[in-house]
Amino acid sequence: MLITIRKLADGLISLSAAIGALGLIFIMLVILVDVIGRAFGSPMYGSQDIITMSMTVVVFGAMAICDRTGGHISVDLFERTYPTWLNRVIDILAALLGVVIFVGIAYAVNESAKLSAMLNLSTNLLRLPKVWFQNGLSVFALLTAIGMLLRAIELTFSGRDVRKGGAV
Repeated sequence: MLITIRKLADGLISLSAAIGALGLIFIMLVILVDVIGRAFGSPMYGSQDIITMSMTVVVFGAMAICDRTGGHISVDLFERTYPTWLNRVIDILAALLGVVIFVGIAYAVNESAKLSAMLNLSTNLLRLPKVWFQNGLSVFALLTAIGMLLRAIELTFSGRDVRKGGAV
């Protein structure tokens, strides 16, 4: 059952990373058009709004794959001096702390999205509704939390660390 859940989670993580990558390509194209437009005296209207909102997709879309592949910063100063079981306990606790943090982020942004929807908050120039991006950020944060929880469960019951098992 854990293998099936891992495959499903890996598929969602890959989708999240692909969406983040598309967001990055989109930002690159917007900046390219804006720079070329500036050279000809007419910059792209609203490019700052587009880039700012798209960065939420890029950053949080890639967060789950970053955790999955072990890309987060880790300090292994004492790892060689600690016994294996203690390193495993620390990894489990770190993953659980990550779950709490990302669920907290998702909750806070979701509450903010409710306020944005109620007040019809939008970007300055293009009037893009902020709630769209806040809801997306919440979903990406929850996906990251689920991936971290699954990693903690796998470390606890099987001792397998997906970060050391290869890429998605």
